[in-house]
Amino acid sequence: MLPATPAELLARARAEFRLGLPVAMGHAVMAAVETVPPERLAAMRAAGPLVLAVSGRRAETLKARAYDGDVARIAVPDDVDAAWLRAVADPADDLRAPMKGPLRTLREGDAAPWRAGVALAKAAWLLPAVIGVEAEAPAGVTRLSPATVPGDPVRPVAPVASARLPMAAHAKGRVHVHREPGTGEEHYAVEIGRVDRAAPVLVRLHSACFTGDVLGSLKCDCGPQLHAAMDAMAAAGGGVLLYLNQEGRGIGLANKMRAYDLQDQGFDTVEANHRLGFEDDERDFRLGAAILDRLGIGAVRLMTNNPRKIAMMTAQGIEVAERVPLHVGLTPQNAAYLDVKRVKSGHLE
Repeated sequence: MLPATPAELLARARAEFRLGLPVAMGHAVMAAVETVPPERLAAMRAAGPLVLAVSGRRAETLKARAYDGDVARIAVPDDVDAAWLRAVADPADDLRAPMKGPLRTLREGDAAPWRAGVALAKAAWLLPAVIGVEAEAPAGVTRLSPATVPGDPVRPVAPVASARLPMAAHAKGRVHVHREPGTGEEHYAVEIGRVDRAAPVLVRLHSACFTGDVLGSLKCDCGPQLHAAMDAMAAAGGGVLLYLNQEGRGIGLANKMRAYDLQDQGFDTVEANHRLGFEDDERDFRLGAAILDRLGIGAVRLMTNNPRKIAMMTAQGIEVAERVPLHVGLTPQNAAYLDVKRVKSGHLE
């Protein structure tokens, strides 16, 4: 009955990328390399010369010149197929088949639609690579302005529901569910014990980790950190665990598994993310600050070893009265991973 808002169009476009559908971005029509089917790729090729856009990080690995800085537009040869596109976008076989080029990158024209397309693929938790053509979009295709896909948007959250939940850590508990209106993604605030909002609250920002929290993975320290934080809050009489759905440092579970495969090939955590086309850490901890504000918490004792969390909380107006170190879960399998967090990501002792 009413036209879709820019946020709704953005959410629709993310879903369509995941389904393999094209999106009109400014003067270009594009789809995610990971999901586009061969017949749709052929239809785009019939409309004009194909362009493959990858992130600047992926371009570094490919030795492709990123004239546009954070994105590289690669002219697609006429004789290559979908498998070639996937091989350029996905580093899984880089060591087994290192020669992808020579790759001719474009420097003329407007890169804004392609930059927005790569950002949209990231937001959809797909490989950050899009394939498309500069052409008029056919009827029925979702149309976006590149300005609709900001590179670093502030993501609002809204409370949805809350209920009492007795837990093993503490019989007195409450779970608050918050949802991002623009994406539908849900994040959780878990109150443990009695939370005194008049004093700095013991808080842990914990990013979802299916492998560590649920499966007990030995490759990371996430599961032990989760349970140690809850136990510490119970022992202190109260605290809040913010459980943010930002799996794999914000790249999603599928890309996290791709990163794990690259780690098995000899790359560390940061190198694996870069080869995939992502930054070291794609998470947005401002979500946690927004939820704390909704809960009426303005000062915290933050359980973390990550200085980025402290900086983001402070920048969003949350006072970090104290940093509480959290060092648990060291195993022979994750020792190198923890070293990389300290050396490359600046985690604190």
